[in-house]
Amino acid sequence: MSGLHASAVATLTIWPAPSPAQAEHRARFLSHLAAHEDGLAKSCFPEHLTAGAIVVSPDGDRVLLNHHRKADAWLAFGGHLEPEDHSLSAGARRELLEESGLTEFELDHDPLCLDAHAVDFCSDRGTVQHLDVRFLAVADPDASHAASDESIDVRWWPVDALPETFDDMYALIDAAVARVRG
Repeated sequence: MSGLHASAVATLTIWPAPSPAQAEHRARFLSHLAAHEDGLAKSCFPEHLTAGAIVVSPDGDRVLLNHHRKADAWLAFGGHLEPEDHSLSAGARRELLEESGLTEFELDHDPLCLDAHAVDFCSDRGTVQHLDVRFLAVADPDASHAASDESIDVRWWPVDALPETFDDMYALIDAAVARVRG
């Protein structure tokens, strides 16, 4: 993952954090990568970087979410990086393809936002912190999609009638809608 490691450091270094809180996340992520050559691998414990994408319609009125089986919650798409991922956005694209069944979408290669959150089901060693780099994807709500083995359901939701989820998901959706409506 050394090429991916270098790419992740470059991406996060040049990314213009949109707020002081996002700048703090960036500093934490870069510090983690400086301390851990394996900081992008699932095996890095107790924290590692992950990548994902939130999918919105071109008009910003709808969002595609998956009801994640293990988390039992409506979430964006994403997960662990793999050795074949050449960049954070490539990892987010792969996860999106695997988890949503979407084949037609536009992925913005600049991160939308960063988030750090605890995940209890990631490792048998205990709770893991996912240092999540989140990207924006835009897709037509009529495009074919399907749930993967990791999901109970994949569904488009009106942004003014979202399902119950975590506060960071609402913030992510707000950021994605704001960027699309620009």
